[in-house]
Amino acid sequence: MKKIGAVAVTIVTVAAAAMAGRWLWIHYNVEPWTRDGRVRADVVLVSSDVDGLVTHLMVKDGQVVHVGDVLFVIDRPRYELALDQAKAEVALVQANLGQAERDARRDESLGTLVTVEQTEQDRSKADQLRAQLNAAKSQRDLAELNLQRTTVKATVNGVVTNLELQEGDYASVGHQAMALLNTDSIYVDGYFEETKLPAIQVGDRATVHLMGVKKNFTGRVEDIDAGIADRERDSSPNSLANVNPTFSWVRLAQRIPVRIKLDPAPEGIRLISGRTATVSIDVPQSRRQEGAI
Repeated sequence: MKKIGAVAVTIVTVAAAAMAGRWLWIHYNVEPWTRDGRVRADVVLVSSDVDGLVTHLMVKDGQVVHVGDVLFVIDRPRYELALDQAKAEVALVQANLGQAERDARRDESLGTLVTVEQTEQDRSKADQLRAQLNAAKSQRDLAELNLQRTTVKATVNGVVTNLELQEGDYASVGHQAMALLNTDSIYVDGYFEETKLPAIQVGDRATVHLMGVKKNFTGRVEDIDAGIADRERDSSPNSLANVNPTFSWVRLAQRIPVRIKLDPAPEGIRLISGRTATVSIDVPQSRRQEGAI
Protein backbone atom coordinates (compact mmCIF):
# COMPACT_ATOMS: atom_id res chain seq x y z
CA MET A 1 0.00 0.00 0.00
CA LYS A 2 2.85 2.33 0.80
CA LYS A 3 4.35 1.70 -2.62
CA ILE A 4 1.01 2.34 -4.29
CA GLY A 5 0.63 5.57 -2.31
CA ALA A 6 4.14 6.70 -3.25
CA VAL A 7 3.48 5.93 -6.91
CA ALA A 8 0.20 7.82 -6.78
CA VAL A 9 1.87 10.83 -5.19
CA THR A 10 4.59 10.72 -7.84
CA ILE A 11 2.04 10.49 -10.65
CA VAL A 12 0.03 13.38 -9.23
CA THR A 13 3.18 15.47 -8.76
CA VAL A 14 4.36 14.77 -12.29
CA ALA A 15 0.91 15.54 -13.70
CA ALA A 16 0.72 18.78 -11.73
CA ALA A 17 4.19 19.77 -12.89
CA ALA A 18 3.25 18.97 -16.50
CA MET A 19 0.08 21.01 -16.24
CA ALA A 20 1.98 23.87 -14.62
CA GLY A 21 4.66 23.69 -17.30
CA ARG A 22 2.02 23.71 -20.04
CA TRP A 23 0.29 26.67 -18.45
CA LEU A 24 3.57 28.57 -18.18
CA TRP A 25 4.41 27.76 -21.80
CA ILE A 26 1.04 29.02 -23.03
CA HIS A 27 1.16 32.05 -20.76
CA TYR A 28 4.62 33.22 -21.79
CA ASN A 29 4.79 32.03 -25.40
CA VAL A 30 1.22 32.00 -26.72
CA GLU A 31 -0.98 34.36 -24.71
CA PRO A 32 -0.89 37.84 -26.34
CA TRP A 33 0.65 39.99 -23.63
CA THR A 34 3.92 41.84 -23.26
CA ARG A 35 5.83 43.80 -20.67
CA ASP A 36 7.52 45.72 -23.47
CA GLY A 37 5.07 48.58 -23.92
CA ARG A 38 5.49 52.35 -24.02
CA VAL A 39 3.16 55.31 -23.64
CA ARG A 40 3.60 57.47 -26.73
CA ALA A 41 2.24 60.71 -28.15
CA ASP A 42 2.65 62.85 -31.24
CA VAL A 43 4.99 65.81 -30.81
CA VAL A 44 4.52 69.03 -32.76
CA LEU A 45 7.86 70.68 -33.52
CA VAL A 46 6.89 74.33 -33.33
CA SER A 47 8.80 76.70 -35.60
CA SER A 48 8.24 80.18 -36.99
CA ASP A 49 7.30 81.09 -40.54
CA VAL A 50 9.14 84.43 -40.35
CA ASP A 51 12.57 85.52 -39.13
CA GLY A 52 13.10 87.86 -36.21
CA LEU A 53 13.73 88.40 -32.53
CA VAL A 54 11.37 86.78 -30.03
CA THR A 55 9.88 89.80 -28.28
CA HIS A 56 7.24 88.06 -26.17
CA LEU A 57 7.28 84.51 -24.77
CA MET A 58 3.79 83.67 -23.58
CA VAL A 59 4.34 80.16 -22.13
CA LYS A 60 6.63 78.34 -19.74
CA ASP A 61 7.98 74.82 -19.60
CA GLY A 62 5.27 72.30 -18.69
CA GLN A 63 2.40 74.67 -19.38
CA VAL A 64 -0.86 73.22 -20.71
CA VAL A 65 -2.06 75.01 -23.85
CA HIS A 66 -5.05 74.74 -26.13
CA VAL A 67 -5.59 75.24 -29.85
CA GLY A 68 -5.21 78.93 -30.68
CA ASP A 69 -3.25 79.93 -27.57
CA VAL A 70 -0.35 82.29 -28.30
CA LEU A 71 3.05 80.68 -27.73
CA PHE A 72 5.40 83.53 -28.66
CA VAL A 73 5.55 86.72 -30.74
CA ILE A 74 8.27 87.76 -33.20
CA ASP A 75 9.26 91.42 -33.79
CA ARG A 76 5.85 92.80 -34.88
CA PRO A 77 7.02 96.45 -35.36
CA ARG A 78 9.40 95.43 -38.17
CA TYR A 79 6.64 93.57 -40.04
CA GLU A 80 4.12 96.37 -39.41
CA LEU A 81 6.53 98.76 -41.15
CA ALA A 82 6.90 96.30 -44.03
CA LEU A 83 3.11 96.18 -44.39
CA ASP A 84 2.87 99.99 -44.35
CA GLN A 85 5.52 100.17 -47.06
CA ALA A 86 3.67 97.62 -49.19
CA LYS A 87 0.42 99.55 -48.80
CA ALA A 88 2.15 102.77 -49.84
CA GLU A 89 3.53 101.05 -52.94
CA VAL A 90 0.00 99.92 -53.88
CA ALA A 91 -1.30 103.48 -53.46
CA LEU A 92 1.52 104.89 -55.61
CA VAL A 93 0.94 102.44 -58.45
CA GLN A 94 -2.82 103.04 -58.28
CA ALA A 95 -2.23 106.80 -58.65
CA ASN A 96 0.06 106.30 -61.65
CA LEU A 97 -2.41 103.88 -63.20
CA GLY A 98 -5.22 106.38 -62.79
CA GLN A 99 -3.21 109.02 -64.61
CA ALA A 100 -2.26 106.58 -67.38
CA GLU A 101 -5.90 105.56 -67.89
CA ARG A 102 -6.96 109.23 -68.11
CA ASP A 103 -4.27 109.83 -70.71
CA ALA A 104 -5.47 106.83 -72.74
CA ARG A 105 -9.10 108.07 -72.64
CA ARG A 106 -8.00 111.55 -73.67
CA ASP A 107 -6.12 110.10 -76.65
CA GLU A 108 -9.25 108.23 -77.75
CA SER A 109 -11.39 111.37 -77.44
CA LEU A 110 -8.98 113.48 -79.50
CA GLY A 111 -9.04 110.98 -82.35
CA THR A 112 -6.76 111.94 -85.24
CA LEU A 113 -5.31 114.88 -83.33
CA VAL A 114 -3.04 112.40 -81.51
CA THR A 115 -0.68 110.13 -83.37
CA VAL A 116 -1.34 106.40 -83.40
CA GLU A 117 2.09 105.84 -81.86
CA GLN A 118 1.30 108.09 -78.89
CA THR A 119 -2.06 106.36 -78.35
CA GLU A 120 -0.41 102.92 -78.34
CA GLN A 121 2.28 104.09 -75.91
CA ASP A 122 -0.32 105.41 -73.47
CA ARG A 123 -2.31 102.16 -73.66
CA SER A 124 0.85 100.12 -73.15
CA LYS A 125 1.80 102.23 -70.14
CA ALA A 126 -1.62 101.64 -68.58
CA ASP A 127 -1.33 97.89 -69.16
CA GLN A 128 2.12 97.82 -67.55
CA LEU A 129 0.86 99.73 -64.52
CA ARG A 130 -2.05 97.30 -64.13
CA ALA A 131 0.48 94.46 -63.97
CA GLN A 132 2.58 96.43 -61.46
CA LEU A 133 -0.55 97.02 -59.38
CA ASN A 134 -1.27 93.29 -59.22
CA ALA A 135 2.33 92.63 -58.17
CA ALA A 136 2.15 95.38 -55.53
CA LYS A 137 -1.09 93.95 -54.14
CA SER A 138 0.53 90.52 -53.91
CA GLN A 139 3.44 92.02 -51.96
CA ARG A 140 0.97 93.80 -49.69
CA ASP A 141 -0.93 90.56 -49.04
CA LEU A 142 2.36 88.75 -48.33
CA ALA A 143 3.40 91.48 -45.89
CA GLU A 144 0.03 91.18 -44.16
CA LEU A 145 0.42 87.39 -43.94
CA ASN A 146 3.93 87.76 -42.52
CA LEU A 147 2.59 90.17 -39.90
CA GLN A 148 -0.08 87.66 -38.89
CA ARG A 149 2.54 84.92 -38.59
CA THR A 150 4.69 86.91 -36.22
CA THR A 151 2.24 85.57 -33.63
CA VAL A 152 2.87 81.82 -33.29
CA LYS A 153 -0.11 79.90 -31.91
CA ALA A 154 -0.69 76.35 -30.71
CA THR A 155 -2.17 74.11 -33.40
CA VAL A 156 -3.06 71.29 -30.97
CA ASN A 157 -4.04 70.81 -27.35
CA GLY A 158 -0.94 69.84 -25.47
CA VAL A 159 1.88 70.53 -23.06
CA VAL A 160 4.98 72.63 -23.72
CA THR A 161 7.94 70.39 -22.99
CA ASN A 162 11.70 70.90 -22.69
CA LEU A 163 11.38 74.63 -23.38
CA GLU A 164 14.67 76.40 -24.06
CA LEU A 165 13.41 79.40 -26.05
CA GLN A 166 13.88 82.78 -24.36
CA GLU A 167 12.83 86.34 -25.12
CA GLY A 168 15.57 87.93 -27.19
CA ASP A 169 16.43 84.73 -29.06
CA TYR A 170 16.47 84.96 -32.85
CA ALA A 171 13.87 82.73 -34.51
CA SER A 172 14.68 81.45 -37.99
CA VAL A 173 12.20 80.17 -40.54
CA GLY A 174 11.76 76.41 -40.22
CA HIS A 175 14.07 76.12 -37.19
CA GLN A 176 12.48 74.33 -34.23
CA ALA A 177 11.72 76.79 -31.44
CA MET A 178 9.90 74.49 -28.99
CA ALA A 179 8.18 71.13 -28.69
CA LEU A 180 4.47 70.72 -28.01
CA LEU A 181 3.29 67.28 -26.92
CA ASN A 182 -0.19 66.59 -28.30
CA THR A 183 -2.22 65.32 -25.34
CA ASP A 184 -5.11 64.32 -27.63
CA SER A 185 -2.88 61.79 -29.38
CA ILE A 186 -1.62 59.75 -26.41
CA TYR A 187 -1.58 56.01 -27.08
CA VAL A 188 0.34 52.90 -26.08
CA ASP A 189 2.62 50.86 -28.30
CA GLY A 190 2.95 47.23 -27.25
CA TYR A 191 5.86 45.37 -28.85
CA PHE A 192 4.56 41.83 -29.32
CA GLU A 193 6.57 38.82 -30.43
CA GLU A 194 5.60 37.79 -33.94
CA THR A 195 4.55 34.35 -32.64
CA LYS A 196 1.71 36.03 -30.72
CA LEU A 197 0.33 38.06 -33.61
CA PRO A 198 -2.11 35.37 -34.86
CA ALA A 199 -4.13 35.90 -31.68
CA ILE A 200 -4.37 39.67 -32.13
CA GLN A 201 -6.83 41.50 -34.35
CA VAL A 202 -7.69 45.16 -34.83
CA GLY A 203 -10.56 46.05 -32.51
CA ASP A 204 -9.61 43.62 -29.71
CA ARG A 205 -9.94 45.00 -26.22
CA ALA A 206 -6.71 45.54 -24.30
CA THR A 207 -5.71 46.04 -20.67
CA VAL A 208 -2.79 48.35 -19.89
CA HIS A 209 -0.82 48.42 -16.65
CA LEU A 210 1.69 51.21 -16.07
CA MET A 211 4.77 50.49 -14.01
CA GLY A 212 4.32 51.92 -10.54
CA VAL A 213 0.55 52.40 -10.90
CA LYS A 214 -1.96 50.14 -9.14
CA LYS A 215 -4.96 50.88 -11.35
CA ASN A 216 -5.23 49.38 -14.81
CA PHE A 217 -6.91 51.08 -17.71
CA THR A 218 -8.31 49.84 -20.96
CA GLY A 219 -8.22 50.44 -24.69
CA ARG A 220 -8.49 48.64 -27.99
CA VAL A 221 -6.15 47.54 -30.74
CA GLU A 222 -6.13 50.33 -33.32
CA ASP A 223 -3.35 49.19 -35.62
CA ILE A 224 -0.69 46.53 -36.17
CA ASP A 225 2.41 47.87 -37.89
CA ALA A 226 2.83 46.67 -41.48
CA GLY A 227 6.62 46.45 -41.31
CA ILE A 228 9.78 46.83 -39.27
CA ALA A 229 13.41 47.41 -40.24
CA ASP A 230 15.39 44.42 -41.57
CA ARG A 231 18.64 44.41 -39.60
CA GLU A 232 20.11 41.70 -41.82
CA ARG A 233 19.98 43.93 -44.90
CA ASP A 234 21.43 47.36 -45.59
CA SER A 235 21.41 49.68 -48.55
CA SER A 236 24.42 49.77 -50.86
CA PRO A 237 25.79 52.47 -53.19
CA ASN A 238 24.74 50.55 -56.33
CA SER A 239 21.21 49.83 -55.03
CA LEU A 240 21.91 46.08 -54.73
CA ALA A 241 20.94 44.18 -51.61
CA ASN A 242 23.68 44.19 -48.97
CA VAL A 243 22.85 41.08 -46.93
CA ASN A 244 24.72 40.09 -43.77
CA PRO A 245 26.82 37.02 -44.71
CA THR A 246 26.65 35.54 -41.21
CA PHE A 247 23.60 33.68 -39.94
CA SER A 248 22.77 33.01 -36.32
CA TRP A 249 21.17 29.64 -35.64
CA VAL A 250 19.48 31.09 -32.55
CA ARG A 251 16.54 32.93 -34.04
CA LEU A 252 14.64 35.29 -31.74
CA ALA A 253 11.08 36.27 -32.55
CA GLN A 254 10.83 39.78 -33.95
CA ARG A 255 8.81 42.29 -31.97
CA ILE A 256 6.03 44.03 -33.87
CA PRO A 257 4.47 47.31 -32.64
CA VAL A 258 0.76 47.05 -31.87
CA ARG A 259 -0.94 50.39 -31.29
CA ILE A 260 -3.50 50.64 -28.49
CA LYS A 261 -6.04 53.47 -28.53
CA LEU A 262 -6.75 54.29 -24.91
CA ASP A 263 -10.07 54.78 -23.18
CA PRO A 264 -10.27 57.76 -20.79
CA ALA A 265 -7.76 57.05 -18.02
CA PRO A 266 -8.84 56.82 -14.37
CA GLU A 267 -8.24 59.95 -12.33
CA GLY A 268 -4.79 60.31 -10.86
CA ILE A 269 -2.94 58.46 -13.63
CA ARG A 270 -0.40 60.63 -15.44
CA LEU A 271 0.00 59.44 -19.00
CA ILE A 272 3.54 60.65 -19.59
CA SER A 273 5.00 59.80 -22.98
CA GLY A 274 7.75 57.23 -22.54
CA ARG A 275 6.37 55.46 -19.47
CA THR A 276 6.69 51.68 -19.35
CA ALA A 277 3.52 49.64 -19.76
CA THR A 278 2.43 46.01 -19.69
CA VAL A 279 -0.17 45.30 -22.37
CA SER A 280 -2.54 42.33 -22.41
CA ILE A 281 -4.93 41.61 -25.28
CA ASP A 282 -8.34 40.20 -24.39
CA VAL A 283 -8.92 37.49 -26.98
CA PRO A 284 -12.66 36.73 -27.43
CA GLN A 285 -13.76 33.27 -26.35
CA SER A 286 -15.04 32.53 -29.86
CA ARG A 287 -11.55 32.92 -31.31
CA ARG A 288 -10.05 30.84 -28.51
CA GLN A 289 -12.39 28.01 -29.45
CA GLU A 290 -11.33 28.38 -33.07
CA GLY A 291 -7.74 27.74 -32.04
CA ALA A 292 -6.29 31.27 -32.07
CA ILE A 293 -4.61 30.32 -28.78
